[in-house]
Amino acid sequence: MNGHPARPPRAGIVITGTEVLTGRVRDRNGPWLSDRLLEAGVDLAHVAIVGDRPADMHAALAFMAREGLDVVLTSGGLGPTADDLTAEVIGSFQGREMMIDAALEGRIAEILRPLAERYPNFDREAIALGNRKQATIPEGATVLEPVGTAPGLVVAPAEGSRGPTIVVLPGPPRELQPMWRQALATEAWRAAITGARVYRRRMLRLFGIPESEIAETLRHAEREGVDLAHLEITTCLRGGEIEIVTRYEPGAQDAYEAFAQIVATRHADTLYSVDGTTVDDQVAALLRGEVLASAESRGQGGARRTIAVAESCTGGLLLARLTNPPGASAYVLGGVVAYSNDVKVAQVGVERETIERHGAVSAEVAQALAGGARARLGADVGVGLTGIAGPSGGGDEKPVGLVWTCVVGPEGASLTRSARLPGARPDVRERAVTVAMHLIRRLLAGGSPEKKFRPAH
Repeated sequence: MNGHPARPPRAGIVITGTEVLTGRVRDRNGPWLSDRLLEAGVDLAHVAIVGDRPADMHAALAFMAREGLDVVLTSGGLGPTADDLTAEVIGSFQGREMMIDAALEGRIAEILRPLAERYPNFDREAIALGNRKQATIPEGATVLEPVGTAPGLVVAPAEGSRGPTIVVLPGPPRELQPMWRQALATEAWRAAITGARVYRRRMLRLFGIPESEIAETLRHAEREGVDLAHLEITTCLRGGEIEIVTRYEPGAQDAYEAFAQIVATRHADTLYSVDGTTVDDQVAALLRGEVLASAESRGQGGARRTIAVAESCTGGLLLARLTNPPGASAYVLGGVVAYSNDVKVAQVGVERETIERHGAVSAEVAQALAGGARARLGADVGVGLTGIAGPSGGGDEKPVGLVWTCVVGPEGASLTRSARLPGARPDVRERAVTVAMHLIRRLLAGGSPEKKFRPAH
């Protein structure tokens, strides 16, 4: 291990697999492992994605060793087929001979036995060869017990060598995630991360504000004497929202609180989450009647309320987000994808005259959709959404990206907004749903109807 007592241990992640490198499969392991490293007090320095070529994986490991990293996590390449070469590459890199672990081979065989019995026509010899391949590991490696059929490994450099300890994990997230807990308990891991720090991480979420405003807020905080040197602050624009993520050691808690207070003061109209909860979390909680502790929703709560939607340009994406949380059936009654004008009229009750006079993309039609969804499905809250997602269909008065959203609730409560949303068709549709979620949150939380949305680009 490369010992650096003056700084926390540093790590790298190597994701292997040509299918990930080429984008056919989205990398879910890198972000998940990044969060776990933070929890362990380890600084993530580099992430690399490489294909199935051994030379490319070796090159990525060599780069991270030259950077003086203490640990490297790898994901993928532990299967029984010929292109699964991670264990062999890492054994060579760490200067360790490959050996067959007979006990491990027997444990993998027991995992495979029910499969072999269920499919008697499978090639038993091929299964045995694959089993043996997965049980061939670098000498001296710590074995992480298989969750599927592939074991994981923690491989320190050979005696007398320097370099990172390598934690070898399988590719499928359902196998990697429980195996990570095993890795944390190993002596090899604990030795590699000597000097790990304790970090805190907090997230603020804002909606309806350009990212440039946050840059000015940081400058303002410095002018006010906030000790930003001990705060690692990153901002991220995601789907029209701004996330401010701050990492710091416990001794900098006062500095963080001073910074968070400045954000809350300068952006009172747009800061909606002080504890990292998403708009989806908050809408679900408000519909369940729970009291929230986040920003403008603080202290709000009451009886459970039901919701129904009628959406046009988003084609069901809003209903999909509303029904994503477990237990959504307690408050989501349903929805109508009213894409054509005939369906708007027949299924939701929009007056044809309203469409002819104002156009399908208008405040009046959004309001009629919301009211119709609420009335026809018997919900407490109704949402209507209509717009021009593009790439065609827009004009001077109603350009591509124009979306109208309306939310209506009990006792005449109503919020109606238009937004000109940037991006290609998928972007417009996704951001339109986010706008709708924030309108729902605002109505449920008793937000002011005068607030205007300025979606971040």
